[in-house]
Amino acid sequence: MSQSDRTLSRMSREVAEIPQAAARLLDEQRKAIAQVAAALDMGRISHAVVSGRGSSGHAGTHLRYLIETRLGLSAAPAAPSVVTRYGANPRLGEALYILISQSGRSPDLVAAAEQATAAGAQTIAIVNDANSPAALACRHVIPIAAGPELAVAATKTVVNTMLAGLLLVAALAEDEALATATQTAPQRLAQALALDWSPWAQRLSPAPAGFVIGRGLSLGPAREAALKAAEVLGVPVLAYSAAEVLHGPKAAIRSAHPILGLNAGGEVSDSIEDALATLGRQGSPVFSGTGAQPSLLGLGPGETALDAIAQLVPVYRALEAEATRLGRNVDSPPGLLKVTETL
Repeated sequence: MSQSDRTLSRMSREVAEIPQAAARLLDEQRKAIAQVAAALDMGRISHAVVSGRGSSGHAGTHLRYLIETRLGLSAAPAAPSVVTRYGANPRLGEALYILISQSGRSPDLVAAAEQATAAGAQTIAIVNDANSPAALACRHVIPIAAGPELAVAATKTVVNTMLAGLLLVAALAEDEALATATQTAPQRLAQALALDWSPWAQRLSPAPAGFVIGRGLSLGPAREAALKAAEVLGVPVLAYSAAEVLHGPKAAIRSAHPILGLNAGGEVSDSIEDALATLGRQGSPVFSGTGAQPSLLGLGPGETALDAIAQLVPVYRALEAEATRLGRNVDSPPGLLKVTETL
């Protein structure tokens, strides 16, 4: 190992491993995910509930859009406190309940999944640890095969979680086009890894606040980008849907607040571009890899569901590089732990 390799942060190494982690998921878990899909009784499912917090919750937002657009099921986020704090027992006998957790160890998520399983829901745990309490709480388990992740800021586990969701929905929908596109993930993620989005991160780091704009399949990644900016740079960053930001949040955005636009294309692409253009006209600095005059390098047209995930890779890379440049402890930000346990 060279001296330069030894001085790389854990986060930097884990971001660099994203294409390889994706390839491992496809190689090791594609058939297992298809088996989980085949084991579900979809005729008995009326709706879906997706449970997760933090980065896992943002992966869940991406999955909910996939479930609604590709499977035609209404999908809602779970509220674990309904079970752990209010003592309620939601009627979930007709639900597809999906628990997402990298560690699989947050007591509230585990308790809510146990209640869902006991209530008759068809439960799936998407986890990095197949022997975790979360995995044991569900009827089916999808290991994401990301490998050990030591940096507090989750990166490769988030990407693999979203890819696992893509594979699951493709199998349930019998969508060969989506399944084929997902097989190209390692190559697409490697292309994303080569993109330099440091101009955005450098503008964000001294700013009082920042914003990230997405919509549809890009909304979960937008929320994840905002969370990572707060974790790694210590800057408060808010994420909004392009359909929401113009309704009220626009009034709080100033020229000192950098805006990152995440647009993976597809049906909501024009909405995202219109919102970014509106915010740019009021003086806000806008960074985006799409549009008529992109300020960042972009991926070019591709499968929307996959590219929404791939856009996270240059986000992670830029944030890590900027935090390292500033001398921040990028692997263990102040006050944060790798596993956050809530009840």
